Amino acid sequence: MPPMNGNTISGEFFLRNFNNLGFGAEIIYSFVIIICSLMIYFGTKELYELRNYKGIKYFREAFLFFAIAYFFRSFIKFVVNYFNVSAILDISQREFGFAFGQITLLIFVYFSSMAIFYLLYSVMYKKWEGNSKVIYLFHMIALIIAIISILFPNPLIHLSINLIFLIIFSIIAYVSHKHSLNKKGGLYIVYILLLVFWILNIIDILIPKFLQTYQLAIYLSSTGIFLYILYKVLKRAGN
Repeated sequence: MPPMNGNTISGEFFLRNFNNLGFGAEIIYSFVIIICSLMIYFGTKELYELRNYKGIKYFREAFLFFAIAYFFRSFIKFVVNYFNVSAILDISQREFGFAFGQITLLIFVYFSSMAIFYLLYSVMYKKWEGNSKVIYLFHMIALIIAIISILFPNPLIHLSINLIFLIIFSIIAYVSHKHSLNKKGGLYIVYILLLVFWILNIIDILIPKFLQTYQLAIYLSSTGIFLYILYKVLKRAGN
């Protein structure tokens, strides 16, 4: 048998995994979400420049963070498939495992958390306007969550953090919606659903087998929410 070089191994890897429905669906899913997020980000640029409303600024940046986070999410899925392990932290003992594992996961969780925090800030901007400490606090909390995800690879810890995250965001969004003068135009329920499915995406990365049965449903639902927000953004920007 002739020796196998790196190109042969890489070729076999791509052929094997792209023929696999799950990996192919993962690539398509990530690509669609990244494109939607970037379209939302660039589609609201003119709207922000015309109105100069800081809430739109943080809304835009939230989806820029989503695009970055989903890029690293797809990279994590690639690494997991390439090394043929069940989760990203399982490659920590392999060559370059720390670089591909912990650092990539740190970046992913950090940008994921910041995307949600910026979305929350865009909703609460009028109440938090002028308080720059909130932004610094968000960055600090996002970094702490990312570090915890690496240092404590315990499913129960991740589930607890994300459950607390969901409860706090939901309460703040509900209170903001209740006192909003424009309740009909609010996307608070959509934002909460977006948070729910984003948390499920994080759990899918950290605990892949936990939601394996519902993975396709999560992907379709998440894509639907991003497409809906993109539709609302493009409709509003066109008016």
